[in-house]
Amino acid sequence: MDNGIYTTLNRQSGLMQEMQVVANNIANMSTTGFRREGVIFAEHVADLRGNEPSLSMASAEGRAVNLSQGVLQETGGRFDLAIEGEGFFMVQTPEGNQLTRAGAFTPSADGTLVTAEGHPVLDSGGSPIAVPPGVAQWSVARDGTISADGQPVAQVGLYRPASPADLTEAGGTRFRTSSDPQPLEGGHVFQGFLEGSNVNPVAEITRMIAVQRAYEMGQGFLDAEDGRIRSVVQTIGR
Repeated sequence: MDNGIYTTLNRQSGLMQEMQVVANNIANMSTTGFRREGVIFAEHVADLRGNEPSLSMASAEGRAVNLSQGVLQETGGRFDLAIEGEGFFMVQTPEGNQLTRAGAFTPSADGTLVTAEGHPVLDSGGSPIAVPPGVAQWSVARDGTISADGQPVAQVGLYRPASPADLTEAGGTRFRTSSDPQPLEGGHVFQGFLEGSNVNPVAEITRMIAVQRAYEMGQGFLDAEDGRIRSVVQTIGR
């Protein structure tokens, strides 16, 4: 197979992955705490034999999570929390502790503060946060300190990954890390607010159009090459 076809097929595969990522970003532009993702491309250069020029091929090697701040939206919910600045909430899941920026929490039947999926929210010490029964006033200070009827009972844990590249999407708005997240000092928590998605719809739609056009150009090249090869085979076979 011609090197040009190999290169184009590799490029098409990467563009398809990028299109899937962009489509997922657009689908979640209204999802609380969603982080925009992008595709990381790597270039591989092969030294060909003889006087042939080197062959350069690009491939999609992974995803990068955009950690820019989303807009804080006031809800008035006393268990709704939003983070301003860096950091994540940490939640306990069957697959291990994971990070999220989605702060739509609620007390479970047993009095544990949980996410919409039922995963316990962890405090600064890595333990589930308990909501005392019959509490009339539940307040969260900017530093994450939780008070029930005026008495401090816990502190919401804020954590950060060892590196932004260490974040891997684990489903919805949750991320797993290969190493233990580090406690974050000096974070800011807002009670009665939720952080919106950090997806820019106009930028994502523009990117989708650009990727689609690039894919169509590559497909046009492959179709032309297929026609050329068929023509050569038919000519030789006569």
